Amino acid sequence: MKQKVLVTGGAGYIGSHTCVELIEAGYEVIVADNLSNSSEDSLDGVEKITGVRPSFEKLDLCDKDKVFDLFRKYPGIEAIIHFAALKAVGESVQIPLAYYHNNLESLINLLLAMSEFGEPGLVFSSSCTVYGQPDVLPVTEKAPIKKAESPYGNTKQICEEIIQDALKANNKLSSIALRYFNPIGAHKSAHIGELPLGVPQNLVPFVTQTAAGIREQLSVFGNDYDTPDGSAIRDYINVTDLAKAHVKAVERLIEKKSKHSFEVFNLGTGTGLSVLEIVNAFEKATGVKLNYKIVGRREGDIVKVWAETTHANEVLGWKAEVPLEETLLSAWEWEKRIRNID
Repeated sequence: MKQKVLVTGGAGYIGSHTCVELIEAGYEVIVADNLSNSSEDSLDGVEKITGVRPSFEKLDLCDKDKVFDLFRKYPGIEAIIHFAALKAVGESVQIPLAYYHNNLESLINLLLAMSEFGEPGLVFSSSCTVYGQPDVLPVTEKAPIKKAESPYGNTKQICEEIIQDALKANNKLSSIALRYFNPIGAHKSAHIGELPLGVPQNLVPFVTQTAAGIREQLSVFGNDYDTPDGSAIRDYINVTDLAKAHVKAVERLIEKKSKHSFEVFNLGTGTGLSVLEIVNAFEKATGVKLNYKIVGRREGDIVKVWAETTHANEVLGWKAEVPLEETLLSAWEWEKRIRNID
């Protein structure tokens, strides 16, 4: 019998790619998603790639009764990957209470259900935003957690604290927090990719939509940062590489390979690239020129951050592998397919 994995937010960008990797690794996947920033169409893509359609339940994880009903319907869940969250830095500054309500309440309800219905492990979708602006780069998992630069980043910090407190109170539970840097790209099949509802909050979908003529112009937020070209630096990781790390984390939890109830891993490439470097790399990979304009800094953004990934490489047995230009080309191929561009 296949081991069951619950993927919250599984119809989303990272979630759908992780569903593919889980199915191909032999797991039975159950997706719970409220579709607030995603579409069930992504599960069509998962089915086209794998030949298997995950079980799907549309529900709001902030509704405790519905979360408990979900666990009753699918007994024997062995691991949970928790993606479901509001996730835009800029938006979180504008509507902070929505972020605190959604991101904290959904996690609390999952932890309550884990305690009530068994002892599955939890893979938590965390973020490099928990580090704020690090004093030392590349940033390691042992770097101090600084005051968050945005409500979004603060929710990730608080969620990690909630998980650790819950684990201290119940030693049967275990969790791995994966601190992502900046996921980009699409599946090589172009059947799934990043498709934000409304105006994109992340760089690469704004790049591809600008290249496709959907957006008139790409805004580069700031050219006066303390970086070589003045634009902000991030660590951009291929989304399929990222998804594979979640499978490694699930295996580690189910097989109880760790002596620790709570572990943290950075997921990145270990290389920092500026916004303008991404623009140039996209143009080189695709041959498409981008119309972009330098504008003012965006509130909540940090100057530069990239990962030290040795811990994930050695302990999880995972590392990023897909080259940048191949990743950017995959994002463009996905954009062209959904827009019917030849």
